[in-house]
This record gives sequence, C-alpha cells and structure tokens, in this order.
Amino acid sequence: MTAMIMHSPMLLIAPRDTAGFWRSSLAASLAVALHVGVLAVLMLGWSTEKPVVEAPRVMHTQLVMLPPAPAPVPEPVAVAAPPPPEPVAVPVPPKPVVDPQIQAQKLEKAALARKRVEEKKVEQQQERLASEQRNRELEQQRLSQERLAAERARPAAPAAAPAFDSRQYQPLVKEAPDYPERALDKNIEGDCSVEYTVNPQGRVENPKVLDGCHPLFMRPSLAAANTFRYQPRIVEGKAVAVPAVRNTFHYRIQ
Repeated sequence: MTAMIMHSPMLLIAPRDTAGFWRSSLAASLAVALHVGVLAVLMLGWSTEKPVVEAPRVMHTQLVMLPPAPAPVPEPVAVAAPPPPEPVAVPVPPKPVVDPQIQAQKLEKAALARKRVEEKKVEQQQERLASEQRNRELEQQRLSQERLAAERARPAAPAAAPAFDSRQYQPLVKEAPDYPERALDKNIEGDCSVEYTVNPQGRVENPKVLDGCHPLFMRPSLAAANTFRYQPRIVEGKAVAVPAVRNTFHYRIQ
C-alpha cells in the first residue's frame, strides 16, 4: 500500500510570513528606539543659559634691536714673495781702436794752433797798448793845441765861444776775440763784420753780425765788440752817439 503524503501549500507559506513579520517588527523597534534616544540626548543637552564667552587672549610683543654681529676678520693670507729678477748681462760696446800716431798728430796740431792763437793774442795786446799810447799822445797834443788856440783867440774876442766843435771819435780799447776751438780743430778761417752804435759815453750798443760771417765766429765777435771803448764824438760841446760803426775781425791760423 502506497502511502501518499501531500504537502499543503498553506503549511509551506506560513513559516515564511512569520519570519518576515518578525524582521519588520525588529526593524521598526530599532528605528523607534533610535529616535527616542536622539530626542533624549537633545533634551538633556539643551540649556537656557547663555554660554560663557571667554575673554580673548592678548599676546604682547616687544621689538628688541640686537647689535649687528661683528664682521668676520679675514685671516691674513701669506703672499709669496716674487722671485728676484735674474741679472741681465748688458753687452759692453767695444772701444774704438785709435791709432796712436794719428792721435799724436791731432794733439800736436791742436797744441800748435793754440800756441799760434796765444802768440796772436800777445801781438794784438801789444798793438792795442801801442795804439792806446798813441791815442793818448794824440789826445794830449790836441788838447794842448786847443788850449794854445783858445789863449791866442782870447784877446781878440774874449767873450766869444766856438760856434761849432766837431771832434771825431777815436777807439781807446779794442780786444781781439778768442779763436773758437772747433774752428781750430777744423782749420776754419774767415772774416766776421759787426755793426754797432757808439753811445755818448763811448760804449758799444746793439752790436749785430752782418751777412757772410761763419757761425763759429759770431759769438766771439759779438763778445769782443762789447768790450770796445771809444772817445766820444763831441759836437757843439756835447757828446753825441755815432751809429752804424763797423768793425771786421779777421780769423787766421798762422
């Protein structure tokens, strides 16, 4: 005999509906409990008193100027001394070779020329002294003649004076110039003319060298002309200047 067990559909569905109900109830209970808890917390934490406000805290600051830090002193650096320069050898120029015979001849010629110049100076000095002596004698003769003529003319016209007196100037001192050594060494000869003015005191003024004078003879000629002394020219009883006086110096090696 076969037993047939038939399951009723109501019996199968009933357990499923009960589980869902309990789950829904549990969820609703939890939600209600959560809301009640939140409401209780809000009610307990609410207070009608105003919250105490704390006073703001103030921070006081003060500016302090600190002295500047001293600058670091650099340490002295030892500088190495430069090495001494090496001595440079200066080449010594060779001395010119001079022939002793030629040198002796030159010295002999120079000594001979100087001797001739000295002899010429002595001769010129003697001539100058003789010329001065002659000039003094002539001057004395002239003065004596003028004195005699004045004495002779005095009785005829005692108050009359000569209307015109013309006395020529005469050289009193003339020195020969020095012969230039360079001209002696080169055996140079020549003439040099100098023009000047003789002032009322008998001295030379404004001497100048004329054309044709060798350059080596200019300076000694001017120096010699400045030493000349003259007897001044007398016109109407007064000393006057004499312009354009010329003197020629002759330079000769004998």
